[in-house]
Amino acid sequence: MHAAEPSPSVVERVTSLAGSKPIAWRRITGGGYTPAERWVADLEDGSSVFAKVATTEDTAGWLRDEHRVYAELRADFIPRMLGWGDDQEAPVLLLEDLSPGKWPPPWSSERVDRVRRMLGRIREADPPEGLPSLEEWRDRLACWTEVRDEPEGLLALGLCSAEWLAAALPRFIEAERSAVLTGHELVHLDVRSDNICFLGRRTLLVDWNLACIGNADVDPAGWAPSLYLEGGPPPEEVAPGQPELAALVAGFFAYRAPLPQIPTAPRVRKIQLDQLRVALPWAARALGLPPPDGEGRVR
Repeated sequence: MHAAEPSPSVVERVTSLAGSKPIAWRRITGGGYTPAERWVADLEDGSSVFAKVATTEDTAGWLRDEHRVYAELRADFIPRMLGWGDDQEAPVLLLEDLSPGKWPPPWSSERVDRVRRMLGRIREADPPEGLPSLEEWRDRLACWTEVRDEPEGLLALGLCSAEWLAAALPRFIEAERSAVLTGHELVHLDVRSDNICFLGRRTLLVDWNLACIGNADVDPAGWAPSLYLEGGPPPEEVAPGQPELAALVAGFFAYRAPLPQIPTAPRVRKIQLDQLRVALPWAARALGLPPPDGEGRVR
């Protein structure tokens, strides 16, 4: 059971940041995989705001990272920041209310094209100062060596046999090591449908806490598996000619999908497994390997 409105301290802070008193609250429970609170507040002045409130030390850190992007980046693909308050315990970020927008799925070719054009604009944008380098994330993104050292988790998912995995691992490891992450472009690093909003002619991307600087080809490659799951085109059409990035994406999910459930984010492992069902055969095709020989794969 969720509360009908935030705590009194959050209400007071939103009132101060917005410059108008909230008269109605609506908690946003769909989308997002962290325990941060998300609220839409209707204000006395007739406007509305979206409030994102940290609830843990981790979400506080992520919200501060996200605020850095909103504070410095001005572009039509990012929501307008309306307020920020950091009491060192539970930061609050106020953004424009995107409730009138449309959030995919469903997908159409026109919607896919809009997102691809948006990713092109992100690639061309000047990154905010102080963002980390995508290359600094390589050890967290490149995971096939971890799978090689502990293959039992992936094998228990039933997506491939031990024999297939043993034969494929050298190619996967070599490919992900060759994946180009360096660059000077703005990278969102978490492109998924629940972070994409179509608002009139605008196509917006939210949740910028992972933003970094590097090779922007990583964004469409990371988006491709979830898009296909939701009825979009095959990964090869979204991230063509990217075998190394296909291997990188597949390895990321291959290592994480079998891990124990996260108590504060119970939906994460399920969506990682679903994306692995797409990414694993995609990586195999991209590298000219036989398809995975397990059950439940997406061809």
